[in-house]
Amino acid sequence: MIQVTRHSRRGFLGQMFSAGTFILGAGPLAKAAQAPAPWMPNVFVAIAPTGLVSIIAHRSEMGTGIRTALPMVLADELEADWKRVKIEQALGDTKYGSQNTDGSCSIRDFVDIIKESGASARLMLERAAAAKLGVPANEVEARNHEVVHTKSGKKLGFGELAALAAKQPVPKKEELTYKPASKYRYVGKDVAIIDQNDIVAGKGTFGMDARVPGMVYASIERSPVYGGKLKSFDDAAAKQVKGVEGTAVIDGFKPPHGFQALGGVAVIANSTWAAMQGRKKLKVEWESGPNATFDSAAFKKSLQETARVPQKMVRNLGNVDAAFAKAAKTVEAEYYVPMLSHAPMEPPVAVADFKDGKLTCWCPTQNPQAVQETVSAALGIKKEDVICHVTLLGGGFGRKSKPDYVAEAALLSKKLGKPVKVVWSREDDIRFDFYHTVAAMYMRASVDEAGKPTAWLHRSVFPSISSTFDQTSEYGFDVELGMGLVDTPWAIPNQRAENGPAKNHFRIGWMRAVANIYHAFGVHSFIDELAHQAGRDRVEYLLETIGADRKIDFAAEGTKFWNNGQPIEKFPFDTGRLKRVIQLAADKSGWANKKPTKGRALGIAAHRSFLTYVAAVVEVEIDDKGGIHIPRVDLAIDAGQIIHPDRVKSQFEGAAVFGASLALMGEITAGDGRIQQSNFHNYPVARINEAPMLTNVHIVQSDAPHSGVGEPGVPPIAPAIANAIFAATGKRIRELPIKKTKLV
Repeated sequence: MIQVTRHSRRGFLGQMFSAGTFILGAGPLAKAAQAPAPWMPNVFVAIAPTGLVSIIAHRSEMGTGIRTALPMVLADELEADWKRVKIEQALGDTKYGSQNTDGSCSIRDFVDIIKESGASARLMLERAAAAKLGVPANEVEARNHEVVHTKSGKKLGFGELAALAAKQPVPKKEELTYKPASKYRYVGKDVAIIDQNDIVAGKGTFGMDARVPGMVYASIERSPVYGGKLKSFDDAAAKQVKGVEGTAVIDGFKPPHGFQALGGVAVIANSTWAAMQGRKKLKVEWESGPNATFDSAAFKKSLQETARVPQKMVRNLGNVDAAFAKAAKTVEAEYYVPMLSHAPMEPPVAVADFKDGKLTCWCPTQNPQAVQETVSAALGIKKEDVICHVTLLGGGFGRKSKPDYVAEAALLSKKLGKPVKVVWSREDDIRFDFYHTVAAMYMRASVDEAGKPTAWLHRSVFPSISSTFDQTSEYGFDVELGMGLVDTPWAIPNQRAENGPAKNHFRIGWMRAVANIYHAFGVHSFIDELAHQAGRDRVEYLLETIGADRKIDFAAEGTKFWNNGQPIEKFPFDTGRLKRVIQLAADKSGWANKKPTKGRALGIAAHRSFLTYVAAVVEVEIDDKGGIHIPRVDLAIDAGQIIHPDRVKSQFEGAAVFGASLALMGEITAGDGRIQQSNFHNYPVARINEAPMLTNVHIVQSDAPHSGVGEPGVPPIAPAIANAIFAATGKRIRELPIKKTKLV
């Protein structure tokens, strides 16, 4: 049975070596297990004399199954028996490479490194066995936790070979061989995630479960206006609450914000409840600052006005103006997506213990290295002196890669001289998020007599994520522009994309699918409008507008395109793959035979993001009161080679729910500089009767390189729902959330 334990890296190594074990690192695979200490922090696998294989999981587990998937790859290449594998959660350490579990890149970025680690260890075990048996190395083969001499049938277990294998030189990369897919025992199979039983039984350790002896609890009152400063406070009444031990001030941040603590007044108590009750009794005065007059309704209007006039050009093909001038017809539309909150089920929480100049913390983080950087800067200590233990995450969606909440706990622990647990309430989570940005878009197209588009203009205006790190930034940066703005797949001869300026009035951060959310909504809603204007079937029109199968050469056309940081040669923008998922989703959903009826119809959208191609067909049903029901979603995906099919399906099922929540009801607004939502009563997420009733996930079998699966399912959901609503009711959705539109 799989075991999951947590140890410090040094403790883990100490235990491994004291037991006479063999350890292999997957960083630069250049030295043997008994090599100098600098090689040791890169460890990914250890084999004990008992035969127990320990595999380091260096990424964060938040429901994606990554703590199972990457070890599956290593175990398969090692030829380990999965029943004799133990998973060790890594601490924050740059020697593992990036640990930022964001951007749908864990498999893509590390599968080759992990395969090398497993294959190298296997070869060293085989060479050790050959030496012990006195036979040629090509006569032995690792099989299910043993090395077998193929001629005699003699077997040696991994455990009894570990010490000998440690003396073998680490193979060169060119010496390694990898298992063919036909021999995989775990990769490509539906292996249960290692945390499953503990989570179901309530034994999993999430951030909220973390406790250390002698710790106190803190609840923090923060400025309701972003950037506000503390003027004064009266804590007399707070201190009268049973269990409250006192208060402490956290200084405000210095721009640019980054991941710094917001600042505020912390109530310290012997329980979370007492801290929160004491906080309610605080009397605090704030100096609100320049954001005190911010109003989201007025800001929306200003963004829309900006989007209606020419802006900075970020893509230009052909001559859009000339095409518009001689067009038989032009079509235009405006789209709007509000600010959104991550709202993970587990709000931010962290335990921190500052002692002897070092900080040890336990937290649900997507990026333990960001914890080290943020906390070390806050405390004025070295990054290496921040020891970050990663717990399970009760949802992340990008919020928990921003460790301001850990910095709060660290600052309080240093100030109080004892361990501190900071717990955010749901209200804190909603009101002080790193919000997904608001966006206003203007779309215009010219069409010929047959309704075929001859020119395409897309303007997008939004406060950029970059403004969180550079307060002078007002334009989108390459990452955001490359998420559905400059990379439309159309075979339209004249195309232009423009980006306008917008100032930031709150903390802006990335959320699951990032800028793809609003750009996909605009792009794939508008193409649906053009299909309607042409009187064409949506699927046929979509495929024709994409055109012939080809790989789009952005460099040749003069467009600067961010390709998820990957070479376009390895991960080309392949319109053939996009068309195939459209055809698959249409086929599986029964598109051809399900014609719209009053109140019920299908909608389709397709989008490439995180190097993955996804098409969504959503069926909606509108009841006689205007209520929206989603009987079925069909998602077709091409994510290249698949490691863990069951978790891929789960992530896309989750994406359908997440996308439906954002589309139907997600909206953050502000007045007088204050966020107006506070909990699920006014920032709802889809309940069971509002979420898709059935989600079918259809995976394309592909030999293409591994690409992302955590986020790509989200972008096409909102436009597919909106397009289905139009087909069912004749009401066009151009503004989210959909709940704001009266459908009957």
